[in-house]
Amino acid sequence: MSATMMKMKYVFWIAAALIGYSYLGYPAWLWLRSRWSPRPVRRGFVESTAAPAVSAVMVVRNEEAVIARKLENLLTLDYPQAKLDVVVVSDGSSDRTPAILADYARDSALQTGARTRVRTLLKPVSQGKAAGLNDAIELATGEVLLFTDARQHIESGALRLLIENFADLDVGAASGELMLGDPGSGETGKGMGLYWRIEKKIRELESASASVVGATGAIYCARRGLLDASPLPEGAILDDVLLPMQIVRQGFRVIFDARARAWDLPDLGEGREFSRKVRTLSGNYQLLQLAPWLLSSQNTIRFEFVSHKLSRLAVPFALLALLIASMLLPQPLYRAALGAQLAFYALSLVALAGVKIGPLSRIADPARTFVVLNSAALVAFINFVTGRKAVWVR
Repeated sequence: MSATMMKMKYVFWIAAALIGYSYLGYPAWLWLRSRWSPRPVRRGFVESTAAPAVSAVMVVRNEEAVIARKLENLLTLDYPQAKLDVVVVSDGSSDRTPAILADYARDSALQTGARTRVRTLLKPVSQGKAAGLNDAIELATGEVLLFTDARQHIESGALRLLIENFADLDVGAASGELMLGDPGSGETGKGMGLYWRIEKKIRELESASASVVGATGAIYCARRGLLDASPLPEGAILDDVLLPMQIVRQGFRVIFDARARAWDLPDLGEGREFSRKVRTLSGNYQLLQLAPWLLSSQNTIRFEFVSHKLSRLAVPFALLALLIASMLLPQPLYRAALGAQLAFYALSLVALAGVKIGPLSRIADPARTFVVLNSAALVAFINFVTGRKAVWVR
């Protein structure tokens, strides 16, 4: 066997191992760890008289279509009204969002007297979500902050369930679960919905024995006192990863509570979903620039961070290496591997074209999602090396 063929075999098996570890090996290791070294959260029932004050914080831009519904959702959560207020930063909105916010702030003051349940900061010029969150955190007065976004609907009892976790003094942040689908018909199991269900299982396993790498941006709570030391850097993309990781750095746990749920649409359109995924994956590269300590011993969950966030960035290159090695190796095993890869990519193209192929559609849809996600990771890498910034996708 020639030296070139031997090298191709090494390339094939190393690439296959990386892909397998990213999607199967790491979850399997988490499952084993959660069994031999569990760390259950010591939850406590939240009585109305002892409930901590909570400020729901949110940064919005041009959300006139949904902002009123979101504010009603927050103001009617099953939580003592005297202990819950809302802080909203409008980041350079050019539609009716500022006017709607001003109306709610005025109405809440009239209903509660001197105390205003809705406080707003209307920025005439956009400075980015990270700057808006820093402003919102500074304005907030609650002992615990609830982070959320404008579009998702939070279930009525979700906040109370998240607060139960803070009875455990080791918990610095508690993340809820984002459901993709309709509350009436349930969560979707297709495409991005399937990917998100796998992602949630990984977070659940991380939480069972240590800390989650990041939080669900649509619904998570954090202790206010742990957020002052390190404001978000200007232009930070993954605030829902960096803020929780800063809490981990201070010796506290970030946990995942699947009981506390928010709902979102399963599909916002191919172009918008792809742009959002590119932005998220670009944020993983940005994290290494903004917070190099994530790869140092200061990060007590460094192994989890690398396995969960960084290994997936290498998967597109591993897939390309696997395909090329399969083409160059003549043995039956590698010929079969090549055929399987080509069939998988063909199914993804069929799904992208919207063609229904009977029972195989159940495989084609996840194949499409896998290819789209790894294509987004490749675009994110190109953005990183060329210095192109990912914009805030609403």
